[in-house]
Amino acid sequence: MACLAAMQIGLLAQQASAQVLYEGARLIPGDGSAAVERGAMVVVDGRIAQIGTQGQVKVAPSVRRVDLSGKTVMPALIATHVHPGFQKGTTYLRENYTADTIINDLNRALYWGISVAQSQGIETGDAMYQVRADQQAGRLPPTAKLLVAGRGIGSPNAGPGGATYVGMAYEVTTEAECRKAVEELAARKVDLIKIWVDDRNGRAPKLAAPLYRVIIDEGHRRGLKVNAHVFYHDDAVDLVNAGIDGFAHLVRDRVMDDALVAAIVQRGVYVMGNMSSPRKATYPSLPQWLMPGDPMTRLMTDSVAAPVLDRLRAYFGQREPKAVAAAQQRYRILEQSLAKLDRAGAKIILGADTGLEDHLFGMAEHLELEAMVDAGMTPARAIVAATSRSAAYLGLKSKGILRQGLDADFIVLDANPLEAIVNTRRIDRVVLGGQQIDRSAVRATLK
Repeated sequence: MACLAAMQIGLLAQQASAQVLYEGARLIPGDGSAAVERGAMVVVDGRIAQIGTQGQVKVAPSVRRVDLSGKTVMPALIATHVHPGFQKGTTYLRENYTADTIINDLNRALYWGISVAQSQGIETGDAMYQVRADQQAGRLPPTAKLLVAGRGIGSPNAGPGGATYVGMAYEVTTEAECRKAVEELAARKVDLIKIWVDDRNGRAPKLAAPLYRVIIDEGHRRGLKVNAHVFYHDDAVDLVNAGIDGFAHLVRDRVMDDALVAAIVQRGVYVMGNMSSPRKATYPSLPQWLMPGDPMTRLMTDSVAAPVLDRLRAYFGQREPKAVAAAQQRYRILEQSLAKLDRAGAKIILGADTGLEDHLFGMAEHLELEAMVDAGMTPARAIVAATSRSAAYLGLKSKGILRQGLDADFIVLDANPLEAIVNTRRIDRVVLGGQQIDRSAVRATLK
């Protein structure tokens, strides 16, 4: 794979030391507990060995000290809804879908501070499985950890939209076909099962309730979570009653009512806001995050090919007022639902539909965090959603929290995201498994 050779230099050389002490920074644990000012964190063999305030932890005289005074440390982000492998430069094609392109997306995610990426069912062939297997066997240099959902399941023509994805999902019409699809996915050891339930704007029949109930039951029998692409409020109500584990999108035909929100909370259903992609259409002109000097613009200039940036900017220069107004009206439904879910204590997680055309890895997650806060979440709760709660949803017991005994996956920021969530974009360094990533080497592979 062409990009692997470049990634061999993706880690900064580590001094021969049994311990590394990161001290002086503000530590945001990621589990909702208070930040630790002037914190100290000892990392040994890729894990957090001690964590506390500066001067409190005990270290060996030979410890390597890293002074992070004035900076903020938080867990690396965990992305629960991605679709790697389709965009290569300005092209977005089925033919782009190779192991190299998938790995490039994972490298881009890592550059932006993401440690885990859960693919959500737009998968074909063996490429995704092979990348995951190579990661698990240690045959790849460190990058964002890939989790897979396989092909996903829907009714005929109701799977992922667009010509690029035609025929990728299982198309089922009987309970026997549902059981067979789940059986095949389980045999490939997928990390979760994705279903498409709605009618895809009238182009296909909905996945009937008896069929998705079979899929949910069969998935649970095999220890697999089942996650639903949903659009209509009534479908969401029945899916919660059927035992769905997560929603890949918010309801989009109307604001979630109190009864549905209460049921989601009571049953512990995880919900992705998935707001950053539809928000794109609400901007009447170039958004702040694409303006010169913005930290997002700097990140994108460093890691995104110029023609892709030019196309993004061109989109915002051609906005039709009526289309913008309609998009804003639709978007308000999402904001109101997310705010209700947040106030009720629902399990909101970080999912951005990353990997759609020009909805780039890393960029999408940081825009999603901003959208979540703009909808009413506090920065602290958005960080929980993007770290510890996303880890819990994916069953990653050693990730998502700065805590003794867990993986040392974290990002170091130049400003405090508790004051402004956009400060998650002010990335000083990324540490994965206790090793600092050479982001300049990663950046060289991306453009």
